[in-house]
Formats: sequence, C-alpha cells, structure tokens
Amino acid sequence: MARGGKRNVERMYRHLPTAVFAVLLAALAALPGWSDTLIGDPVAGANDPILGSKHDFTGLNRRAGVFAMPGVAFSDYGNPCVYCHLPPEKAEVDETKEGAIPDWNRFYPATDAYRLYDSTYMDSKTRTPSPISLLCLSCHDGTMGVDMVVFPPTDFDSAQDEALHMRIHGADDVVSCGKCHNGRVAHDISIKHIGTDLRNDHPISMRYAGLLRADEDFRLPDTPEGFNNGVRLYEGRVECASCHNVHNPEKDLLLRADSDLLCQTCHTK
Repeated sequence: MARGGKRNVERMYRHLPTAVFAVLLAALAALPGWSDTLIGDPVAGANDPILGSKHDFTGLNRRAGVFAMPGVAFSDYGNPCVYCHLPPEKAEVDETKEGAIPDWNRFYPATDAYRLYDSTYMDSKTRTPSPISLLCLSCHDGTMGVDMVVFPPTDFDSAQDEALHMRIHGADDVVSCGKCHNGRVAHDISIKHIGTDLRNDHPISMRYAGLLRADEDFRLPDTPEGFNNGVRLYEGRVECASCHNVHNPEKDLLLRADSDLLCQTCHTK
C-alpha cells in the first residue's frame, strides 16, 4: 500500500467504535507492506517485546489498536531498530564522522545546553552525559525530531517522505508533539519531555558511589554490571538505562525493577 494511502485509511477509521476498529485493523494488517516490517532485533526477532510498543515507530501502539501518523508526524523507516541502532549495512562506517553518538544511529545533542544535577554531597560529579544516556536524551530532551537518525535504511525512499519530524516537546507549534498532546486534545506529553534542565531528575553518568563500599549509604552491586534484579551499571556509572529498559515495555515506566523496591536497590536509606 502506498505511504499516503495507508495514512488516509488510518485517518478515516481512527474514530470508529473499538470493536469495529479491531476487525478493520485485523484486515488491514493482512495487507502487503502493513506488518512485514515487524522484524525485531537480531536475537529476539519477531518475539522482541519492543514491537508494537511506544518505541517501535513502525507499529506505534499497535497493541492498543491506535496509530500515530507514520509518514506525517515522523518518518516511517520500515524498521523498528534503526531509530536507535545503526543499520546493518552501516556496521563498518565510522558514525561519529557523521555527527552520531558513538555506537548509535542518533545525532549527538548539544551537550553544552544541559544543566546537570549537582550537590556538595555527591561522591562523583557529572560533567556531561555519557553516550548511552545521550541516546535517550536525543529524543526526550525535545531538541530533535524522534526520527532524526544519522543513517536511514538504504531502501528508504526520501522522495516520498512527507514527515514533519516532530519532537517530544510541549510547545504549541507544528513540529512539537505538544501541539496536540497538551492534555486537552490528546494525553499530555510533558512527562515524556525531560528537557535540557536535568537538575530535577535523578543524576546520571556519575560513578556509582557503592563501588568498593566507598559510601555506606549505597549497596555493593552483585556484579560489576549491576544488581541481580536487573538494575545495571555501565562502566561503573549510573545512566538512564540503569533503571529503565526500553526493550521491556511490559513494565510500568520501563523500569528494571518494581517501583516500590527500585530505589532500595542502590540506596540503603
């Protein structure tokens, strides 16, 4: 189905009753080109839980039977992995020469724009976020479009691309998701827009204070990679992905551990 044709079908049926929409969705999913892009990652394949989740832009919220205007709000590259990961055909390319975050398919954000959390009680200071946290921030700080990848797949036809390259931002403008997601037209996106002022968020990219019992207020990790409940350390540092796992959308807020126990994983009090 042509890119514009698919979009028009979605617009026509978005407001139908749920039961009717579910039947139509099943019929549409059988059409050529509708679901054949759900390939998953190289290990999990079609069983990858990210498929159909909020981070799968090729089938965004397909599990809930709703759509987010692929090809209009953002470019649909036909591959859910390339919005973060380098396409296989670019595996040998030095992505940093193209302005990419090292090892990722996202452009390097302007790190001097971040205002980082600081405290005299911190054992380790954060000067700039690490690449793995910049990957998250490159979408959630609201400065770049969610589809602004360094290397689109080679089979992507940019001549047919009509996308607005919208940002996770609360502003009332045509390239910000907040144009509609303001809590009145659609659910509010502000909780997903972290911004560049990180002083009111958990600090990231600092050395974990519990290593080698340097600070009795923090627990010793079970392994150099983190804790047995899934909370991770990255080269001994706390990052966004220490507590959040984008590949496990079954957990609320993508948390690696239950929210009532998460903080106690690291903190003794």
